Amino acid sequence: MVLKALHAGPNHGYAVAKWVRETTDDTFVVEEGALYTALHRLERQGLLRSEWGVSDANRRAKFYRLTAKGHRVLQTQAASWRRSALALFKVLGPAPRKASS
Repeated sequence: MVLKALHAGPNHGYAVAKWVRETTDDTFVVEEGALYTALHRLERQGLLRSEWGVSDANRRAKFYRLTAKGHRVLQTQAASWRRSALALFKVLGPAPRKASS
């Protein structure tokens, strides 16, 4: 999800966490400690680069961007997650319908 959050362009950690929360309708909430651990790990793996900048709130922030390797890994992982999600949907069957009033 972190890689996908940065797919559209560079952003800082708070914006990444906000994107995940909003995109998943609050189903996934990334805790700050876990997020920054993940960002640093992805940077060490060569999937992200970072640089200091100024946020929309006019505060100093570290901005992360996908590298070419990060884009490739995102494509591979996204395809794998899609296959897994489709398999789970097959196992779980159709979503239950809401009763109408």
